[in-house]
Amino acid sequence: MHGTELSLILLALTVIVVASVSRRLGWPSPLVLTVLGLVASFLPFTPDEPLDPEIVLVGLLPPLLFAAAIQVSLIDFKRERRAIVALSVGLVVVTMLTVGLTAWWLLPVPLAAAFALGAVVGPPDAVAATAVGRRIGLPRRVVTVLEGESLVNDATAIVLLGTTSAAILGAVTPAEVGVDFVLSIVVGAGVGVLAAVVLGWLHRRLGDPRASTALSLVTPWMVFVPAEELHGSGVLAVVACGLLLAHRAPVQQTALARLSTRINWATVQYFAENAVFLLVGLQLAPTLIELRRSSLPLGQLVLVCVAVLVVAVLTRPLWVLLVQRFINVPGMRGERMGRGELLVVSWAGMRGVVTLAAALTLPTETPHREVLLFAALVVVAGTLIGQGATLPWFARTMRVQGPNAREDSLQAAEVVTRAARAGVRAVEELVAERPELADTFDRLRERSEERANMLWEAIRAGVDERGTPGEGWRTLRSHMIAAERAEVLRIRDSGLVESAVLQEVLDALDLEEANLQVVATRFERATEAAALGASEGSGVAAPATDGCAHLARTGPDPEPRTRGCARCEAEGLDWVHLRLCLTCGQVGCCDSSTGRHATSHFQQTGHPVMRSFEPGEQWRWCYLDEQVG
Repeated sequence: MHGTELSLILLALTVIVVASVSRRLGWPSPLVLTVLGLVASFLPFTPDEPLDPEIVLVGLLPPLLFAAAIQVSLIDFKRERRAIVALSVGLVVVTMLTVGLTAWWLLPVPLAAAFALGAVVGPPDAVAATAVGRRIGLPRRVVTVLEGESLVNDATAIVLLGTTSAAILGAVTPAEVGVDFVLSIVVGAGVGVLAAVVLGWLHRRLGDPRASTALSLVTPWMVFVPAEELHGSGVLAVVACGLLLAHRAPVQQTALARLSTRINWATVQYFAENAVFLLVGLQLAPTLIELRRSSLPLGQLVLVCVAVLVVAVLTRPLWVLLVQRFINVPGMRGERMGRGELLVVSWAGMRGVVTLAAALTLPTETPHREVLLFAALVVVAGTLIGQGATLPWFARTMRVQGPNAREDSLQAAEVVTRAARAGVRAVEELVAERPELADTFDRLRERSEERANMLWEAIRAGVDERGTPGEGWRTLRSHMIAAERAEVLRIRDSGLVESAVLQEVLDALDLEEANLQVVATRFERATEAAALGASEGSGVAAPATDGCAHLARTGPDPEPRTRGCARCEAEGLDWVHLRLCLTCGQVGCCDSSTGRHATSHFQQTGHPVMRSFEPGEQWRWCYLDEQVG
């Protein structure tokens, strides 16, 4: 086995093992892998060759950007477009200027070379932002801004780097810079949109999920390479294509194709984004070898690196403070980001492997190229270790928390309930034409209601000590699936049934078990939120009431007629959760209960709105408009 192949195997195993162990121990795997790479770079068997920038800029960057883009909501991206543009374009330009002027002042290099360093360290890395942001659980709006910024800012930085690199080798005019920048954006976005249209058409016609998944896996390079050949931004093309394909996937791909694509891209992203952090660390020793060629004194080198790091870090919060009125627009419910959220945005400026790879593309004729390269590495390591390690503490200090799992369960329950009832109404029309389907429809409607009820139960997960029907269903069905799978495997080992038939049965069991796991995860998150709420005194508040006149009515709640469900007590039934009618004060049990007396009360009286009668919950439900508030 050749040394290159052995190095790749060791790198892959290191990434998988270290990332898995870090997750088990609750350590941030990006930081652990970066530090491990820094240490490993000095080992005698570690290759000393600098990283080939093409491996990152062409090999790793397109799939990483695509994997991040298909997870970002196009609706959220458009809503935060002002903040994304201000950070991904404005901040990169400002950072190029501040860092460039600092380097020009401290180093004997031409202004073009100094600005090239500024362009290199200007963009926070998409991989670093998403990896750290997801791990610590930031508010969704903050994550959208950071992800959107980090998806687009690489395009700005690469265009600026190309222009400054050209200036190092020869003269360019400001007009040429402006034309190249606009052309790169227009061509890149155009290629991305066109590719999304063509690929979406193909996905509609590919019936095989494997073919659809394979097409998705090669999409980043199919978009990136043509855009670059046309002198456009390949980065912007990949991002635009990913956003549009993800937005249209529910109507362009089959359910199995979407599931397969999601799983495969999650695997690619898991490995690639962890690998790049290890690669960053491994570049320390090769960069130091390059630095030995420098004729500058050690004190000046240290001063330059520290100054560039400090200016790169401080430029971000100053810019966010300057443009906060422009970027902090009302969100989905009219709210603006708080002071703590803006401060977290200003501190989440971790650079990554793209910065290092961009630095390696500096022309060999660049004066003091080795110093600029080392300064870029210092910024990458300093922000990853400094800002990345302190971001969780900083977010807690600023009282910035991620989304509340119990409130998520409330919204999910509303959406699933409305969707289920829309499905029931559609099938009712079909049953009216085909009465022989009536018995099947009753069972289907009951199962649809059970699926929605399990999400309503998840709101109280971790609060109620008693079990719920949904929890019991998951427990029993999971136990049953395990027994069914064991029997299928026993039959398989007997060799009496075709393996293809057995595999179909096993696949069906896997899909059902995965669906149960999704609901179980929802319960686990709600349980954690309930434990946090018990310690901090938080509950489930009522969401906005836009669009429902019944929920918008204000006034004191009526006095409850009873403290429990009187009809359950009269009928000898047990209730799961309680609801209070806001018209007359009648207390009834929820739809997960056997009696379903709250819904029965609405059907009998027409009183439209009920409120949760559980401690710490203020949410309400309108039966007429099927909306939570």
